[in-house]
Amino acid sequence: MALSEARTVPKEHDAGHGLRLDPLTLDDVPGGLALSGAAGWNQTADDWALFIAEGRAIGYRDATGRLVATAAALPYGDRTGWISMVIVAEAWRHRGLASALLRECVAHLQALGVTPVLDATPAGAAVYRGLGFAAGFAFERWQSGAPFDTAIDAKALRAAEARDGAAIVALDRAASGIERRGVLENLLARPATRAWLGPDGRGFVVARAGRRATQVGPLVAPDAGQAIALLSAALASAGAAEGERVFLDVPESRRDIVAWLERHGFTWQRRFVRMSLGAAHPPSLGEGACVLAGPEFG
Repeated sequence: MALSEARTVPKEHDAGHGLRLDPLTLDDVPGGLALSGAAGWNQTADDWALFIAEGRAIGYRDATGRLVATAAALPYGDRTGWISMVIVAEAWRHRGLASALLRECVAHLQALGVTPVLDATPAGAAVYRGLGFAAGFAFERWQSGAPFDTAIDAKALRAAEARDGAAIVALDRAASGIERRGVLENLLARPATRAWLGPDGRGFVVARAGRRATQVGPLVAPDAGQAIALLSAALASAGAAEGERVFLDVPESRRDIVAWLERHGFTWQRRFVRMSLGAAHPPSLGEGACVLAGPEFG
């Protein structure tokens, strides 16, 4: 059920505190950013604006109007809908708010006729299974450690230009199995974003600014050698050689990339699993998917 107006939270969720469930507007970007920042997440104001403008973002407000919980549903083409930004302020946890928000997002996406998909932490996965979500592949977040040399063959790659957007979208679609043209175009249009293409046009990487670290991904490549070259270019641009912080989300199946990261001082941070509701098959990835875009975007 999509939200068309503000309404009171069901009694079992408000615990007598009079929370109100609202659709979010661009005026709520600072409130959303405060929630994700307090949770230690990496989203920026640009990310929040994207969720609100292109998807269906909702939240609970307390009696003062402050956001205390959020969630977002972002349609990806005519088959998939992405659920993300399910955040509850620490003082309001364990009251059913996250589950209620998730159900609202699921209902909205199902009304559009698309399959709800999300990336979950192990703790979240246990909750989502109870709501009918099925687990697919797992991936891990890695973060940069000590500075290291990211020397690459610059002649083998070229910086992406505006005219390369369609090619990047097509490569991403083939590797991820989802259509997210709007998201990729938004990321590529940001002033701080950098992107590169492989020499044969079969690979690309995107590096964008995050609140806590540069986020590298998505990265698509036909083989490990090109994947490492693209990754090195992204890390060099992010200042990893000078010790700047970088996050990457790597499918567990890509042991070649994980081994390279470990050799270069990256450390494991956390694990996620991709889950879907009502799909014929659990979520999977194409062979070219090397680094993901982040749990908020898939």
